Amino acid sequence: MFSPFERTIAFRYLRSRRRDGFISVIAGFSLAGITLGVATLIIVMGVMNGFRDELLTRILGINAHITVAGFAPITDYRNLTQEIKKIPGVVDAAPIIQGQVMVNGHGVSNGALVRGIAPDDLRRKTLIANNVKSGDIKDFTGKDSVLIGARMAEAFGVKPGDYITLIAPQTTDTVMGAIPRLKDFRVIGTFEVGMYEYDNLNIFMPMEAAQIYFKYPGSASDVEVMVDDPEKAGIVAARIFRATGGKYRISDWKMTNSHFFNAINVERNVMFLILTLIIVVAAFNIISSLIMLVKDKGRDIAILRTMGASRGAIMRIFFLCGASIGIIGTFLGFLLGLGFALNIDTIKGWLEKLTDTELFSAEIYFLSHLPAKVESHDVIIIVTMSLVLTFLATLYPSLRAARLDPAEGLRYE
Repeated sequence: MFSPFERTIAFRYLRSRRRDGFISVIAGFSLAGITLGVATLIIVMGVMNGFRDELLTRILGINAHITVAGFAPITDYRNLTQEIKKIPGVVDAAPIIQGQVMVNGHGVSNGALVRGIAPDDLRRKTLIANNVKSGDIKDFTGKDSVLIGARMAEAFGVKPGDYITLIAPQTTDTVMGAIPRLKDFRVIGTFEVGMYEYDNLNIFMPMEAAQIYFKYPGSASDVEVMVDDPEKAGIVAARIFRATGGKYRISDWKMTNSHFFNAINVERNVMFLILTLIIVVAAFNIISSLIMLVKDKGRDIAILRTMGASRGAIMRIFFLCGASIGIIGTFLGFLLGLGFALNIDTIKGWLEKLTDTELFSAEIYFLSHLPAKVESHDVIIIVTMSLVLTFLATLYPSLRAARLDPAEGLRYE
């Protein structure tokens, strides 16, 4: 497509010389702009993808894909659970009891969410069972044991074997009047899933103990359902609704967390548009540098035309000048962005030690580490967009060079 003659002239024009050094400086800034733009886009998109993927993994690792809730306590939860397990797409179902409590321990109080669940069902939650930080999940049984998050244990200053007091919002009627329902529970262990909210606010309690504490004798409040494909949870939820005759409130994880993931998607799209402007600005720098180069090389263009160079050859020479900046900048940005994104947590740790500051607070960002997941289709879109913008930026200066009249170029020589 490009002859050796055209490549030789184009690369000679890109080299810095004393007379046209300023043009090369502008071209250098254009190269740096494209490199930083592509790298930043790859890094930010990788972090946003990783953030969403990590949150989704942890949310679905603790919460159900589908929740079947009764308008009243579900007394026949065993039959309902077995009925749900037979529905196509369902891989597991487990009855639970959920309730809000106030936790008190060592003079510290805080709110928490209690999940009453059978010991065998808890062990099937691999995100919990595989991340027990202290204690033994085998001790999760009886009427006075609980498994709490590691950050909650740290906040209350408790360890396996210690006791915490749970205070339910419901009251118990006695001859002395209504009194708060409270009970001491023994901490049998702690878990850490890497999500601040869950590690700080969740308590797991054996189903038997939860039925007594929350006054759900022989019943459950909900049935948690896990499906084979979380993205198709809505389809399975519709099947469950039809199979149960509409007797229960059914919601999937997309409905429960829709505001959360919609906010992440909006932020991701906005960041993509904003950071694309870096590449657009760099493309405008390419236009300005090439226009100045065409004006500076007007005499050379005229001589080349009189020696037999066609307008197409002149156009290809200056197109190659601009395209080279775009291709090199995109390639360098791709390498820089990929390297940074794949090692971002290590780089974050190094920067935190260097500056002695916390750059990624778990209390604010929910996760205990900075995730990054580079998607191949995102990289392809970013690289393609960068190349297209830079190629388009070279068209006008190249056409202008090709239309230069040799007589005009040599008139004052």
